[in-house]
Order: sequence, then C-alpha cells, then structure tokens
Amino acid sequence: MGAGASELAGTGEAAASGSGLGEMPELCAAEVLLRLGATDICRLARLNRAFRGAAAADFVWEAKLPENYGYLMGFVHGGKEEQDEQESRGMKGRGRVPMGKKEVYARLAKAVPFDDGKREFWLDKSNGMVCMALSSKALVITGIDDRRYWVHMPTTESRFRSVAYLQQIWWLEVVGEIDFVFPAGTYSLYFRLHLGKPSSSSNRRDHHRKCSESKNSTAIHGWDRKPVRFQLSTSSSAVSQQSQCYLLDQPGSWVLYHAGDFVSPEQGHGQEQKPMKLKFSMAQIDCTHTKGGLCVDSVVVYPKGLFQPERVVRADQKRFVH
Repeated sequence: MGAGASELAGTGEAAASGSGLGEMPELCAAEVLLRLGATDICRLARLNRAFRGAAAADFVWEAKLPENYGYLMGFVHGGKEEQDEQESRGMKGRGRVPMGKKEVYARLAKAVPFDDGKREFWLDKSNGMVCMALSSKALVITGIDDRRYWVHMPTTESRFRSVAYLQQIWWLEVVGEIDFVFPAGTYSLYFRLHLGKPSSSSNRRDHHRKCSESKNSTAIHGWDRKPVRFQLSTSSSAVSQQSQCYLLDQPGSWVLYHAGDFVSPEQGHGQEQKPMKLKFSMAQIDCTHTKGGLCVDSVVVYPKGLFQPERVVRADQKRFVH
C-alpha cells in the first residue's frame, strides 16, 4: 500500500516521448486518463509531457475520488499524524497548505487511523472505494479483561500489531459497531480469525511452525462441537443477516469469515449523505463445553468482490426482519 501511495504522490519522469504521442494535446491525454484507474494513470504519466501534465490535473483525480472525500479528509486534518508532520516542518500554527486532488487521493490511499488508532480506513487504489479495519481493541469482547480467558498478544501478523487470543471460555461473544459515511456501493464485512497462537515475528519458518504445532493442537478445542454464529444489521435496512459455520480451518492460517453484505445507497442531487450504523457480532454461547485457542485480529470491510489474498469462508446465510 505504501509503495503505491508514494507513486501517486510522486511527480514521475517521462521515460520516452513515444512515437506519435509526443504531440498529443494535454486535454486528449486527460480524456484517456479519465477512463483509467489510479495506478495506470501514474504509469502513463511517465510516457510523455502531455500525459505527465494531464496526470497532475485536479479534474482527473477528482473523478477518481469518492463523492464524500471531503468527509474522509476530515479524519486526516487535525489528526495526530498531521500535527506531528506540521511540527517536524516547523509549520505548527500557520494553517493548512491547500492540497491538490492528486495529493488528496495519495493521502487517502494510505491508512488513515482514527478512534485512537483502533480503527483505520483507506482507498483501494484499483477502484477508489473505501476499505476499513477495526482492531480487536475496538470490539466488545466478553471476558476480555480477565486473563484467565483472553490475552492481548503482540504480533507482526496484524496490521494493528496486536490480537486478542482466547485461552479458554464457555461463552464466546464478540460485538462491534461502525458509524460512518461509506461512499455509495456494496460492501462485505468479515471477521479475521486464526486458530492457534500467532507468530510474534514476521519470520514464520517451517521449523518454528513445527515447534508450536503441538502446543497449538492442545490449546485449540471446542470449535467442532457447535458452529459460530455471525450477524450483521444496518440502520438503512430492516433486514438483518445471520450465518453460521464451524471453525475447522487449518491452524496457523488467517481466514476471513464473511458476516454479510450491506449497501450504502446513492443520494439524490444536493442531498447530504448520512452516516450508516452497522452492528455485527460473532458468538458461540453453548455453555455445555469450553472453547479456546482462537485469535481475533480484526473486523474488515471491503468493497464487495474485491479480491483478497487470504481465504474467505462464506457460510449459508439467513435474513430476518427486525
């Protein structure tokens, strides 16, 4: 993500004038760029002067930004990251320097933390839609303050550098809420889970895996007895979604468990888009047996259909009117 954002923020150098393209009017080049994604725009900016000039035009990048980019930038302006940057440049108290639309896109393509760093969002560079992640510390987890049941473990396997690890419990319940203005579109919400303890280092060699397998195998228990139930409801719909599945995946693999989809509707011309409230949960509250050996990393929201490198589990869903 960081490399792509740096490419967006850079000016780019022309690699060659290109036969027949060197004399292309800049407006014609801009018409081409309007039909491309952000990454391809940056690549073409290296082709010649016309594309380089067009790739810096505000109207090209404004067309790639979500309609509520002003709302999104509100999380950047005045945030701790911007304050630290202003202090490092000796600009504190001098006001904000206006940003071009390309700079706005580049900033939003990097993670924007909020809620004291427990949540963050970013733009997917392929389509300019919003993605979001909530750390385990942004969720309400039953028994989280009792170290007999849960512990927070540091790990490089999480974007938040920490996960909640379940040692053993009778009543599993993890609940969360999102109150946010999502750009119009369809989104999917997932729980990112992992059976077994995570690695504390990014160096996950086979011998390290084998050494921890025996410990993990005894700690992981109870997930084959009853399925885990996932629920999702939104303030814009009277229908809630519910699905369930057994957590029987290979220990040591991060898996995205699909809780449901939601639609952020289009607004009429001139209408202000209102925040949408999402409520979601995962639970296994059959108290006839204990369960343990589970990592809860985060809840993530992606544009529906966006390819993810991790395995996705989609259980059969039911819908209920509430």
